[in-house]
Amino acid sequence: MKQLIYVWFLAGVAALGGFLFGFDTAVISGALSPLIQYFGLASQPAFQGWLVSSVVLGSVVGALLSGYSADRFGRKSTLVWVGIFFLVSSIGSAVADTFFLFIGFRLMAGFAVGTAAMVSPLYIAEMAPVAIRGRMVALNQFALTIGILAAYFSNNYVGNVMANQAHVLGGLFSEVEVWRIMLGAAAIPSLVFLLLLVWVPESPRFLMLKQRGSAALAILQKLNGAQVAEKEALLIRRTIAGTAISVGDLFKPPLRMTTFVALYLAIVSQLSGIDLVLHYGPLILERAGFSFVDSLGGQLVFGVVLVVFTLLAMWKVDSLGRRPLLFIGNAGICMTLLLIGYFFTDTAFSETGLLIAISCFVACFAFSMGPIPWIVMAELFPTKIRGQAMALATFSLFGANWVIAQLFPVSMEYFGESATFWLLALTTLPTFFFIWKVLPETKGKALEEER
Repeated sequence: MKQLIYVWFLAGVAALGGFLFGFDTAVISGALSPLIQYFGLASQPAFQGWLVSSVVLGSVVGALLSGYSADRFGRKSTLVWVGIFFLVSSIGSAVADTFFLFIGFRLMAGFAVGTAAMVSPLYIAEMAPVAIRGRMVALNQFALTIGILAAYFSNNYVGNVMANQAHVLGGLFSEVEVWRIMLGAAAIPSLVFLLLLVWVPESPRFLMLKQRGSAALAILQKLNGAQVAEKEALLIRRTIAGTAISVGDLFKPPLRMTTFVALYLAIVSQLSGIDLVLHYGPLILERAGFSFVDSLGGQLVFGVVLVVFTLLAMWKVDSLGRRPLLFIGNAGICMTLLLIGYFFTDTAFSETGLLIAISCFVACFAFSMGPIPWIVMAELFPTKIRGQAMALATFSLFGANWVIAQLFPVSMEYFGESATFWLLALTTLPTFFFIWKVLPETKGKALEEER
């Protein structure tokens, strides 16, 4: 029992990186309309896109460098830098008074997001016992959804306070600068994350890579008990002692197919359009006729749905497996995207229908394409190349995310809401074949096992 509590503590602290990832990326959704007004971007959809996509672009760079950092300096040290970047960027974004300074701090936040997105699930996967590894890695995604929900609650509360002209905040900020409070709130969890990391050890697999076997074994014993730790340490040593692996080997047999699986899952999870709902949700609802305050309330509903159905993934991923949840979830994503586009048409427009369809879309994503790509990516690769391989997959994920986030306002402006969501639905179709014929099941296998 003591070992299990210790494992959950370590996973919980690492998952705070996921919480900050969720909070920092989602908080912009409520701040978007006030920012557009503050910077005078109402007629400039491309610049509106930068308000959101700057974080994603920073994430691309963070993801690209995260593998090198995790393999060179360690998983824990990298997480410490993540916390520092989150703290500085949240304060900087809140006090920025020019568009380009704001974008600079949001790029920094994105760098932290991209690094945390890779290193947090990697650390958890390397610390977790095999039997519960799926739900432990899913804990990071759950923390991410809690971060998103916390951002929505924070935005909704601040928006309502400002709308009601409460004297506590109303005397400090003009109504258009409500975004400063929303963005600055991330400083608090960033500081908590940094303080908790003091009690977190380095990953035993990283210690093995750095020839610190005795320290690695001591941690493995705390995680799994002496008997299991000896077997796991031996398996890790054998894997590390094998032929050296470079990043270039990821694109050659026998790792080429593994790399394809990871990159496909990473990219397709973003092509579903989930971040458009998470980032642009209030803006989408405002275009559908909701008021600013009501749109924040609608976004709050999406956040609650996201959390609840991520719990479903944590409950079932180690019993049902990765493939069944992905197949069912992808079917739901396809159908709900079609429905969202349908309810945006002039003949079938319905505010209630739109809210229900988007909520169902978020639910389907939350138990499938949300957590499972991160779980599979953390399970597929050998120890020696896992950091770099996950960094490549995470880089691809955020690259796809950035393209979607940057183009979405332009697509909405020139093609309309319905066509935009129908195009997203089209991208889900090849995934049915991919899950059926290509994706391996990684449930119940040790990280060092051959796939």
